[in-house]
Amino acid sequence: MPARKDISKILVIGSGPIVIGQACEFDYSGSQACKALKSEGYEVILINSNPATIMTDPEFADKTYIEPIEKEIVKKIIEKEKPDAILPTMGGQTALNIIRELNKDNYFEKSTIKILGASPRSIDVAEDRELFAEAMKEIGLETPFSIIVDDKSNLEQLSSEVSYPLILRPFYTLGGTGGGIVYSKEEFYSKVKNAVDLSPVSKTLVEESLIGWKEFEFEVVRDKLDNSIIVCSIENLDPMGVHTGDSITIAPALTLTDKEYQELRNQSIAILRKIGVETGGSNVQFAVNPSNGRILIIEMNPRVSRSSALASKATGFPIAKIAALLAVGYSLDELQNDITKVTPASFEPVIDYIVTKVPKFNFEKFQGTPRLLNTAMKSVGEIMSIGRTFKESILKAMYSIEGDNYGFDLSHELLNLKDDILKEELKNQRPDRIILVAEAIRRNIELSDIHTLTHIDIFFLREIKEIIDLEKLVIKSQGNLTDDLLISAKKMGFSNTHLANLCKIDLKEIYEFLSKNNSQIVFKRVDTCGNEFDSSTAYLYSTFTNEVNEFSCEARPSNKDKIIILGSGPNRIGQGIEFDYCCVQAVKSFQKMGYETIMINCNPETVSTDYDTSDKLYFEPLDFEYVKNIIDKENINGEVKGVVVQFGGQTPLRIADKLKEFGYKILGTSFEAIDISEDRERFQKLIEKVGLKQPKSDISLGTKELVSKSSKLNFPILLRPSYVLGGRMMEKMNSMDDVQNYIDQNYWALENNIILIDEFLKEAKEVDVDILRDVNGNTMIAGIMEHIEEAGIHSGDSACCIPPFSLNEDIINSIKKFSISLSQELETIGLMNVQYAIKDDEIFILEANPRASRTIPFLAKAIGIPFIKIAAELIAGNTLSKEFIEFKPEELPYFAIKEAVFAFNKFPNTDVILGPEMKSTGEVMGIDNDFDMAYLKSQIGAGQKLNNIKNIFISVRDEDKEEISQIAKLLTKNGFHIFTTRGTNEFLTKKGINSKLVNKVAEGSPHVVEYIKENKLDLVINTTENKQAIKDSFAIRRNSVDLNVPYYTNLRAAKILTKSLISYKNQSISVKPIQNHHKFK
Repeated sequence: MPARKDISKILVIGSGPIVIGQACEFDYSGSQACKALKSEGYEVILINSNPATIMTDPEFADKTYIEPIEKEIVKKIIEKEKPDAILPTMGGQTALNIIRELNKDNYFEKSTIKILGASPRSIDVAEDRELFAEAMKEIGLETPFSIIVDDKSNLEQLSSEVSYPLILRPFYTLGGTGGGIVYSKEEFYSKVKNAVDLSPVSKTLVEESLIGWKEFEFEVVRDKLDNSIIVCSIENLDPMGVHTGDSITIAPALTLTDKEYQELRNQSIAILRKIGVETGGSNVQFAVNPSNGRILIIEMNPRVSRSSALASKATGFPIAKIAALLAVGYSLDELQNDITKVTPASFEPVIDYIVTKVPKFNFEKFQGTPRLLNTAMKSVGEIMSIGRTFKESILKAMYSIEGDNYGFDLSHELLNLKDDILKEELKNQRPDRIILVAEAIRRNIELSDIHTLTHIDIFFLREIKEIIDLEKLVIKSQGNLTDDLLISAKKMGFSNTHLANLCKIDLKEIYEFLSKNNSQIVFKRVDTCGNEFDSSTAYLYSTFTNEVNEFSCEARPSNKDKIIILGSGPNRIGQGIEFDYCCVQAVKSFQKMGYETIMINCNPETVSTDYDTSDKLYFEPLDFEYVKNIIDKENINGEVKGVVVQFGGQTPLRIADKLKEFGYKILGTSFEAIDISEDRERFQKLIEKVGLKQPKSDISLGTKELVSKSSKLNFPILLRPSYVLGGRMMEKMNSMDDVQNYIDQNYWALENNIILIDEFLKEAKEVDVDILRDVNGNTMIAGIMEHIEEAGIHSGDSACCIPPFSLNEDIINSIKKFSISLSQELETIGLMNVQYAIKDDEIFILEANPRASRTIPFLAKAIGIPFIKIAAELIAGNTLSKEFIEFKPEELPYFAIKEAVFAFNKFPNTDVILGPEMKSTGEVMGIDNDFDMAYLKSQIGAGQKLNNIKNIFISVRDEDKEEISQIAKLLTKNGFHIFTTRGTNEFLTKKGINSKLVNKVAEGSPHVVEYIKENKLDLVINTTENKQAIKDSFAIRRNSVDLNVPYYTNLRAAKILTKSLISYKNQSISVKPIQNHHKFK
C-alpha cells in the first residue's frame, strides 16, 4: 500500500520537447517516477507535450495528456482530473515554472492539492537569484558578488559602476539562455539588455566573474526525516565560465582534498535544509578558487536535473525513482538498493572506477554563430564512459562521441595551426579545446603554460600528457610493438582500431599480438558499493587485463538465447530521443518473447541505459570493436541469436558492414537492403522496377566531379553526402557560385565521400510513410503523414499531420502501393520509412530508409498501436495479424500534428530560415478532433505565444503576395490588425485590404525591428528567397526569435495558422487523454 494514505491521484508534469538545456534526461526521470508511483498503487496522471518520449506511452500513466505544458491548459487538466497532489520535480525547469506561475496567481491558496518534493516557496527561493543569495547569507555561505538588473535599471549608469569581466545569469531561463560573459563596458548594454529581455520576469543577475575557478557539483538526496546522502560528486574539467552542461565532467571529483570534499558535502546538505527541499534529489553547484580554496555557491536546482541522470548512471543509484518514493512519504532507510538487494538506499554509493561525460555539439548546423562556449548551454547531447582510470575513461569517451576525429587525433582543419595561433586558441573556450590541449602537449608546449592559458587543473593535463607520450611511442614503433608497449597501451585505454591507425598496420595484427599474450578485455559491474556486496544487476563496462583469473570478468554470460540491441549513442540534431524510444520498446518486446536482452549504449540521459530496462546493460562505445568484444563474451555461454541495428538511427548502421564481415548475424532487414537504399545507382534501378519517379539526379565521387555534374542539372539543386542522418550538410543550391562555396566550406568532409545531387522540386507537397513487413511478405502501413510545409524543408523540421489533410484518395492509394512494392523488393523485415514529394498529382520518391524513423514514436502515440513492439516481433520471425494488414491509418477520426522545436535562441547571428538540413532539437504533438485546433495546440506546445494575438506583421516575396492577400483579408475580417512593409502594403491596398505601413530597417525609423523590440507586434509572417532579400530581412527574423515573438517563414504554415487563430477566437481549447482518443485497442 502507498506510504501516504491522504493522497491517491498524482499529477506528474513532464518537461515538454527536447531543447538545449532540457533533454531526454527528464524522460528518464519521469519514466522512473511514473513506474514507481504506479507500483505503489497511486493513480498517475501525466501531462507532457513530447510524443517521442517513453513516459508518454499509454502504459506509463493511467491517463496521459499529450497537451501543451502551458498554465491555462494545465489548469484545465487539474480541474478535470482533480488530483490530490502534483509532482513537479521530474519535469525540469518547465514543470517548476508552471508551479511558480500558478502560485503567483494564488491558484493553490484555497486548494487542498499538495505539491510534492519541493514547495512553491522553496522553488522561488532556489530560482530567484536575490532570494537565494539572501538565504545563503543567513547560513553563513558565500555567493558571488552580484546585482540584480531589470527592465527599469539604468544600464548606461551601471556600466560605469561595475568591474569587469562579469557573468550574466537571467532569471528562470533554460540552460542559461541569455547568459554569458561581459568583458567590457562596450558590451555591457547590449548583452545585459538581451539577458533581461529573455528572462520571463525581465530580470538578470550580474555577478563577479569566476573565470579560472574550478567547478564542482554534488547530487544530494533528502527524505522527510532529514536524512541526506551524497549520491555523487562531479568535477568539471573545464573551469568556471563554461556551462556545466557544455563541460567535460568527471565523477567522482578527483582533485578535491578530503577536507575540501567534506566541506562541500556539509554545505550541500545545509543548502537543501535552508531552501526547504522536503524530499527528493537536488543538484548543488560550487566554485572553488584553486589559489586559496575560497568556496562560493553558484546555484542549486530543487529538482532532479541533467546531472542527476549522469549521477544515477555513474553510480547505479536510481535518483528519480528514490525521489518519487520519498515524495510519497518513504524514508531512505525504508527503501532497498535495487542493485545490491541487501543494502538500504540510505547507504551512500561508492564507486571504484572513473566516469567521464563529454558533451556533443552541432555548431555546424548554425552558421554565423562563433564556435565558442560560455554560461549559456549549447550542447545538444552527451556521452558517458566508464574506465578503471581517468586515462581509460577519457579515451573511451573520445571513441564514443562520434566526432570528426578518433581519440585525440587532430582534425583536418587544425593540422596546419602554428604554435602561436594554437596558444591563442587555447585561451578560447572552444567545444574542441580538449583536442587542442592534446595537440599542444604533442608539440611539447609546457604543461604550466597550457594550465595558464586554459585554467585546466594540472592533474588532468598530466594524465593527458601520459596518453600523448604513449601515443608517440606507439607511432615510433612503426608497427613493431613490444609486448610491454602493447599491454601498457591497452591498460591505458587505447582501442585496437586506434593502435592500428597509429601504427599504420592492419587491425588483425593487433588482435594477433593480444592473443599471444593471453590478454583480453574483461567486464566489471557498476554495483553502487565498490564491490563490497554482490550485485545481481548486470550493468557492465569493459576494461583490459593481461592477468586473467576466474574473478577477472564479472559478465557471467547466461545459457539463454540472447538478442543484442544497439542504441543510438549521443543525442544530436537528426538523431534524438525518438531512437531511444525505439530501442526501449524493442527490448520490452524481445523480453516478452523470452529472449535475454542486451543493450549497448553510451548515452547517460536515456531510458535505454537505465539499469532495469534490459536484462543486461553494457555502457560502452558504439564502435565495432567494443560491440565485438561483447558478442564474443556472451557467446561463451548461451547464444547471441543476432544483433538489431534498425532501431538506433544511423549510429548502428555505421558498423553493420563490419558485423557482416566478421560473420555476426544482423536481425531483421539485411545489410544488403540497407546498402541498396544508400547506393544511388542501385536504388535508381530499384525504383525504376517499382515504377516510381525520382527528381533528376547524379552522384559525384569527391569534389572533382561535383562542379561539372551539377552544371548539367536544372537549378535549384540539392547536394548532400551519402550515409548521413538529419540532412547533415544537405543544402539547396541556386547557382554554380553556391556549389563552389559549398565545396570551399566543406572540402575535408566531402573529399572522400559520395555526394548526391538532386534537382529540387518547387512547391511540392511532402509525405512520410512508415511501413512494416514480415518474413512472409505481409505488410502494414503504419502511417501516412502529410507535411505542413512544402518539400525542401527537412522532414524532421517540418510539421506533419496524420491523417493527411489535403491528399485525395487516388494519391493515398498510389502511395500505399509504391511503399508496399519498395518493401517487397528490398525484402525488409520490420520497419521502413519512405519519403515522397507530390507535384501536380505526380508522385516522386525522395528517399527510403529501411529502419525505424523519427516519426514512429509520434505515430504510436497518435494512433495507439505499439509499432516498435510489433516490428521487434517481426524481426524475431512472427507474422502480421489480419487486423494489422488491413489497418487504414488515413481513416483516423481525429488529427494529430507533430511540430518541430528549435534552439535558435541559443545561437546568435544564425538565420532561422529552414532548409534541407535538419536543425530542430525536439518535437511536440497537438491532438484534437478539429484540424485547426490540433495545429494550434502543436504551436503552443512548441513555445509560440499565441494567447493574445492582435497585431500581425506581414512581409512576403512577390510570388506569395496573391495568396497572402487572402490570408490578410481573413485576418482583418476577424479583428486582427495588419502591419506591412511597402511592397506588401501596396499590393494589399490594390486588393482593398487595409494595413499599416512600417518601414524596412534600411528605410529608417520607425522601422519593423523597432516595432518588434517595443512589443508592438505579436506575430511575424515573413517569406523571402534570394540572397540579398534574405540578408535584408535577417534582422526581422532574428529579433523575433530573440524576443520570443512568434514567426512564420513558410506561407502554407502561415495559412493554416491563420485559420487556427480564428478558430481559437471562437472556441476554447479542450483537453483529452490519449487513451480516450485511441480507437485501436
